[in-house]
Amino acid sequence: MSGPWQPISDLEHPVERLAVSELRALDTLWREKRQELEELDAMRRFRERLSRTWAIETGVIEDVYELDRGTTELLIEKGLHEDLIDRSATDQDPGLVIQIIRDQRGAIDGLFDFIARRRELSTSYVKELHAVLTRHQLTVSAIDSLGRRVEVPLLRGEWKQQPNNPTRADGTTHVYCPPEHVSSEMDRLLDLHVAHRQADVPPEVEAAFLHHRFTQIHPFQDGNGRVARALASLVLLRAGWFPLSIDRERKGDYIETLEAADLGDLRYLTRMIGHLQRDALVRALGIGDQTQREQEGIDQVIRAAREKVLGGAVTSDPQELASARATADRLLERGRARTEALEQQLRREVIDYAPSLKVYTDAWPAGSERARWHRWIVVRNARQLGYFANLEAYAAWFRLELTAEDEQDEVIVAFHGIGATFRGLIAVTAFWQYAVQEDGRWQRTEHRLLDEQLFQVNSREDPAAAEERFDEWLEHVLTAGLAIWQRRLSAPS
Repeated sequence: MSGPWQPISDLEHPVERLAVSELRALDTLWREKRQELEELDAMRRFRERLSRTWAIETGVIEDVYELDRGTTELLIEKGLHEDLIDRSATDQDPGLVIQIIRDQRGAIDGLFDFIARRRELSTSYVKELHAVLTRHQLTVSAIDSLGRRVEVPLLRGEWKQQPNNPTRADGTTHVYCPPEHVSSEMDRLLDLHVAHRQADVPPEVEAAFLHHRFTQIHPFQDGNGRVARALASLVLLRAGWFPLSIDRERKGDYIETLEAADLGDLRYLTRMIGHLQRDALVRALGIGDQTQREQEGIDQVIRAAREKVLGGAVTSDPQELASARATADRLLERGRARTEALEQQLRREVIDYAPSLKVYTDAWPAGSERARWHRWIVVRNARQLGYFANLEAYAAWFRLELTAEDEQDEVIVAFHGIGATFRGLIAVTAFWQYAVQEDGRWQRTEHRLLDEQLFQVNSREDPAAAEERFDEWLEHVLTAGLAIWQRRLSAPS
């Protein structure tokens, strides 16, 4: 935002335009399974990892401290202990870094307590949250009257007393709310938040609204980004979802969504938050119950036998499997039809002019001979995306194959169940792979995911809505795969 300051505005209408539609059916499924899943040790570990991740990353993306990726993973896995941070892994004293991270972890724990006590969001709680998040942050950078950068004491839990408008690289100034208007703007923001709760605004929309409008006000001297993500997390946790954790690798995208919101378009921030929640919900629903140690005696033996006989295709409800499979079957047929049409287009516009090029499509539905043909790469991709691929519950795929003499490019779209215990979710992943022909045999040498956003089908979603999402997603991954092939094509000599 540059130019004169403007008071915050309410949500644009209709609110449904901002919502992430696939979350509605996924939330229904989550609410049905949540009580069962919350009793599992694996779910407790999952939530603990999410809280530690939030506590670390919320400081990293604000440059409160630096922490290398390896140490981050170690802290997430082993716990927030100072002796796990090597001096070379950070730009500050490891003791101070771990204290700040623990403060940030304490803020997340405080959100759970806030929700359990059914408190209403107030300015006093926002100030309390800021004080917790910045407990061990002593100073903040400022510019003195001579234009010099200096460190000044940080006011914890108090509204700012001086303007905090940053200067961009291009020389323009980003204007936040003046100090004299902060109190009234924060009162208005929380009044709007109460009205949105009463109107049942979808959680991902309200989280985006509260986050963005808070950052527009920028009420504190420093720490506003951390408080904004905590407030967004409060909305999501109150809905039964998960904290808003923005990974450092997505910082650029995150800033772009906030800049789009500054220009009046909240959709991009809403989508980012919605997609992060979708991925967390999918991973939570995919958690297996093999770690449920309370089950003993004959029940445990019978369950183990059942899992062995079914090869892992354990499902809490056969109807869920049937419903999700039916939708996945429909999407497979749509994918087959689209790639066949693409094959004909490639023949007309490219292949007919290059006899050395060939194009081919095929599909293998669930239960067919080659339905699990790409098992190893499907499992590897699922591990990269953070879930368990269950090819016993469901497995199918289709592909577009492009061959030029002894080289071959393939775009493969694979369907498979999610979770060792199937709970109504099927994943769809797309990947490109490259092979060369040696001694009459094709040797695959390269492969990569074409989209790192998880596409999921669930048993509660309307099939027509799933088809609409799938068509858009499929065009994206086919375009990405063909672009790789096109860049590799050799021009005629």
